Parts: sequence; C-alpha cells; structure tokens
Amino acid sequence: MHCPAMFREERLEVLHALIHSHPLATLITSGAAGLYANLIPFTLHGDVLRAHLARNNRQLDDLRAGAEALVVFQGPECYVTPSWYPSKAEHEKVVPTWNFVMVQARGTPQVLDDAAWVREQITEMTARQESARARPWSVADAPADFIAAQLRAIVGVEIPIARLDGKWKISQNRQEADRQGVLNGLAAEDRCPAMRQLMGGG
Repeated sequence: MHCPAMFREERLEVLHALIHSHPLATLITSGAAGLYANLIPFTLHGDVLRAHLARNNRQLDDLRAGAEALVVFQGPECYVTPSWYPSKAEHEKVVPTWNFVMVQARGTPQVLDDAAWVREQITEMTARQESARARPWSVADAPADFIAAQLRAIVGVEIPIARLDGKWKISQNRQEADRQGVLNGLAAEDRCPAMRQLMGGG
C-alpha cells in the first residue's frame, strides 16, 4: 500500500477499532486460478481474524493452499472538491481528491472444517451486529435443524495477523484553512458525518 508518513496510522487500538466498526472486508488471495477477492465479514480476536465462507466458494482452494492472504477493511470515505479550499481563491493550484481510512491485514490462513467452531464464530458475529437493537436476533432463535443445515454449507477461516497497516488520509497534507474548508463543505452538504468526526469536526 502506498502510504506517505503523514497518513500512516500505527496505533493498534485505532486500527482494531476500525476493524470492529467496519467488519465487512475484502479478502484477497492469489492462487492457481489467479487473483480472487470476496467481501467477507470478520471478527477480531486479539491478533487473529476469524470468518466463514460458503463451502463451494472457490477461494477456499487458495486459503487451503496456505498462501498469504490480504484482508482490506475500509472505513469512512468522501470525495473532496477543490472548491472547498480557501487556497483555491489565492492561487488555483488545487485538485480534487478523496479522503478515506483503511486497514490492511496480512497473514497465512487456516481453514477450519469444524461445525462447533463455525457456530461459535457466527454466534459472536451476529451478537455484535445485533447488540444495539431493541430486540436482538440470535442464532438460537432459528430452528435447530435449519441452523445445522446452514452450518454444513460453510467452513471457518482463521488468519493470524502477521502485519497490520493503517492509512488515515484526512487532509493532513492541507493547511489548516483548507482543512476547515473541507469540514465546512461536508457540513453544508450534510455529507460524511463519520469523516467530519475523524477530522475533528464533531
């Protein structure tokens, strides 16, 4: 990943927080059939990522082969128009860009064909996603035979994280007036509240 020093985020708690808040990630592998990518929801356990895939997902061949996998978590993002920069009026030397945050995790995957492990993973993942609801749904709410059939159709994946990289591109390369201009522009258009918060705009 191209990441100038000013955009690099290395605080583990910040990287982990993004994974927890944006668990649907792009799982990328390379194998005999070439590059493969799928959107997969992950749960984080210390320095280990856990997920499950459909048993007939061709990406499992790459995962079973033991080659390194790349998991990309993307957080808030927004287009930034140069029209928001006060410096535009001064010299016109401005261009459009995109603000975004992302975390990349790399590691060697292990496929777990274990119904009990998979049930625990989907139970925890569901509980996390349902926790804010007034009446949370749980795996135990569905008929046992139905869940058993669903579990037979999926397998687990565990990826110990060997490397974790974060990129927070939130206008740090702009002067303070331009940064405020971005915040004002986003607020005026009622866009990207999560990005405004990351930039310190509340």
